[in-house]
Amino acid sequence: MKYMSWLCRDGENSVNARGGSISVLTRERCSGDLEVMNILDWTIMVSVGVNAAISVRVSNELGAAHPRTAKFSVVVAVVTSFITGLLLGLVLIVARNQYPSIFSIDDEVRALVKQLTPLLAISIVVNNIQPTLSGVAIGAGWQAAVAYVNIACYYLFGIPLGLILGYKLNMGITGIWNGMLAGTVLQTCVLFWMVYKTNWHKEASLAGDRIKAWGGHVENDAEK
Repeated sequence: MKYMSWLCRDGENSVNARGGSISVLTRERCSGDLEVMNILDWTIMVSVGVNAAISVRVSNELGAAHPRTAKFSVVVAVVTSFITGLLLGLVLIVARNQYPSIFSIDDEVRALVKQLTPLLAISIVVNNIQPTLSGVAIGAGWQAAVAYVNIACYYLFGIPLGLILGYKLNMGITGIWNGMLAGTVLQTCVLFWMVYKTNWHKEASLAGDRIKAWGGHVENDAEK
């Protein structure tokens, strides 16, 4: 998402640096996209906090041989993130005629923000769930797997798709956004499948073995 913000700013600066002029429509389009990106960035801060919290909680519970508690924590975090993203998205959709006025007094910019609101709402929901699932996977010790999933889904699928939609199909920044969102959705689905298929008792046992290998102590109440 940062790439799209950079694209708007860099595109306008490049035209100005060459002594050319950028159309009013392009300026308005960039302004609208940047406003939407700022809102998305704000909401992502919530999911980043959940990412860190669930990562620590899962790792602590698995290390303490509490697989049931770890699984319950995962369910609570994922459901909470989904509901939070859904509520934020619904608020924006309901207030799509009012909230653009907070950022701009230009009618064209406000119309563009209103047009992009449904896509923004979907992005907020997805970007609330994906970091949470990533935090679960990292807390369970699957850092390498998360890295491979991230590279494959986002960098090998999402970004190339976005570039094709944005440049080849002339969809502009909206096309780039759709491609990157598709990569995030794919990443979310893969992580959800990994978490859903997890045997938490086995993960607790593996965590205990790692702790013992480093000279630590593990409780003998793995049924918790």
